[in-house]
Amino acid sequence: MKHISFFGLFLLLGLSAFSQQIEHVIIIGIDGMSPDGIKHADTPVMDKLMEIGAFTMHARNVLPTSSSPNWASMIMGAGPEQHGITSNEWELDTYVLPPVVRNEAGIFPTIFWLIDQNDPEAEIGAIYHWADFGRLFEKSAVDHDVTFKNENKIVDESVTYIIDKQPKFLFVHIDFVDGIGHKFGHGTEEYYGAVTKADQLIGKIVDSVKSANMHEKTLVIISADHGGKGTSHGGESLGEVEIPIILSGPTVKSGFEISDPTNIYDIASTAAYVFNINQPKAWIGSPILSAFEK
Repeated sequence: MKHISFFGLFLLLGLSAFSQQIEHVIIIGIDGMSPDGIKHADTPVMDKLMEIGAFTMHARNVLPTSSSPNWASMIMGAGPEQHGITSNEWELDTYVLPPVVRNEAGIFPTIFWLIDQNDPEAEIGAIYHWADFGRLFEKSAVDHDVTFKNENKIVDESVTYIIDKQPKFLFVHIDFVDGIGHKFGHGTEEYYGAVTKADQLIGKIVDSVKSANMHEKTLVIISADHGGKGTSHGGESLGEVEIPIILSGPTVKSGFEISDPTNIYDIASTAAYVFNINQPKAWIGSPILSAFEK
């Protein structure tokens, strides 16, 4: 069995007392990782997390199925109609559709900002592979803002940060699966191999949660911005629209397949919910309540 060193951690994540409060949230976003990729690749880490956690392979992203609108929606609790990020060409001062609201940073409020406003002393991190992710959140709300062009460095940095700082909130963005999809095509052996490597990298991050002694108080959420069709994405096919969402940690149901309609912007709402923070009125997401024990 691969990744046997993670087995004890997975059990601890799955068997933690449901009455314990979640004090940390780590979101791991794998760019371009489709449900089909998880289904057909060798993914023992995610398989185990689904076995002891809650999941859906039928969550939906937003249109267009491009990276900027969808990463923004994941951290902003709303869709492009609200936050105004309608394409990869969006910039803070170059856009077609203005956001319905702006905070003092001049941007539609993100989960980073919301946590920082609620708890100014909170340790908040963003470690991302695609440099353009860095323009989607409020820099003033983030204590550790790092980007690398290599997925291994992204994970090494995440592991070190988790162990050293035990952040209250961390978003990790890993981009290379999308690159392989563009080069070789979704549904190819090369693509499935990339998803397998992503699974191994996820395992290293999850293992670091145990090393930091955070496992009994941490919610881990794994998702993606979009799937793909052939060597592209951006369209309206189900293969591009459907994304996975996997949740694991204390109070999360074990082996539970989420059947409620679930959307990419529900991820930010879920993070706010577990921290007991009221989300902004401009957000349209809903916490994924069915994933949690009552």
